Amino acid sequence: MSEEAACNAVAWRTTSATRPAGADRGGGFVSEIVFIAKESDPNEGRVAGSVESVKKLKSLGFDVVVEAGAGLGSRIPDQEYEKAGARVGTAADAKTADVILKVRRPSAQEISGYRSGAVVIAIMDPYGNEEAISAMAGAGLTTFAMELMPRITRAQSMDVLSSQANLAGYQAVIDAAYEYDRALPMMMTAAGTVPAAKIFVMGAGVAGLQAIATARRLGAVVSATDVRPAAKEQVASLGAKFIAVEDEEFKAAETAGGYAKEMSGEYQVKQAALVAEHIAKQDIVITTALIPGRPAPRLVTREMLDSMKPGSVVVDLAVERGGNIEGAEAGKVTEVGGVRIVGHLNVAGRIAASASLLYAKNLVTFLETMVSKETKALALNMEDELVKATALTHGGAVVHPAFGGAMRGEK
Repeated sequence: MSEEAACNAVAWRTTSATRPAGADRGGGFVSEIVFIAKESDPNEGRVAGSVESVKKLKSLGFDVVVEAGAGLGSRIPDQEYEKAGARVGTAADAKTADVILKVRRPSAQEISGYRSGAVVIAIMDPYGNEEAISAMAGAGLTTFAMELMPRITRAQSMDVLSSQANLAGYQAVIDAAYEYDRALPMMMTAAGTVPAAKIFVMGAGVAGLQAIATARRLGAVVSATDVRPAAKEQVASLGAKFIAVEDEEFKAAETAGGYAKEMSGEYQVKQAALVAEHIAKQDIVITTALIPGRPAPRLVTREMLDSMKPGSVVVDLAVERGGNIEGAEAGKVTEVGGVRIVGHLNVAGRIAASASLLYAKNLVTFLETMVSKETKALALNMEDELVKATALTHGGAVVHPAFGGAMRGEK
């Protein structure tokens, strides 16, 4: 570690006088404690720790405390955590924890139960939640937003957006099939032929590509669209037809980080016309378009819905950010002109057992980068590229450049 980096490293090592009895590291220090919290949102079935991640945390030298009932929504009983080496505790145990792992950003009530200086790692949903971020800074917490993990090779195994979006794309097709009330594959029988369902996926990111792959496995005829040129080859590789206005703007419509750029009004008009014509022929439409930090772009209008056949289904995976589909309601399945609009919240959480398994691996892999190989103590290097990208608050201040100005009232 360089001298500059060493100056920015903070180690959480506490004496046994301020901690319950734990495994002695030597020199009067006890093991640092990782607390895996039970989510306070009653609609959140995911948990920030799996049996395997608990074993890994133990191997890294941590004492692990799991809040009672934390894993029940993901079908992990307390006894399984105990077998992996964790202690099952209560919410009050968070007060003694050095690291707190969560799925969602802690509430004000939860924050009041954390000690100043604790590290909190979760999906923080920072955009538009400046007051909540400020509260975490005021509580002296060092917090990390997993969804801000940079899309670089080193961080692939920590990419929460990808792990959860992958499952959301799968579940979107399952939800669509449930609402569709018909078979998806073509079936040739003595009684006649059932035609294959036509499914159109809007947005070919991680969620969209998994939706395409799942729909194809189920036998549907699949098409897809995206504003990123690279998506065309990916869509084709999965056996789907690519639908887009492929002009010069389209060829430059991707950021260095792999996200879609916001397109000009002129392009949007041309693309909307092409999409409108295509949607009228579809049985199921799944929308997945999100731009970080901005409301979800409107992709499907009421006029497009009116052009679809009665009994068609549309699924909006962006409903939590305002929705891609006009008329979509967060947390509801509604019907407009005979077309069902599916607006389930927390779609990855609808298959919590699988989602938690991947999320817990994302967390423990990230946390491992903060553990000193020499001392097995938690050491935070503020100059590390992963830390710089994901740290929201530290030392009583908001430290992320994208949100710090907002805390100070800057425009």
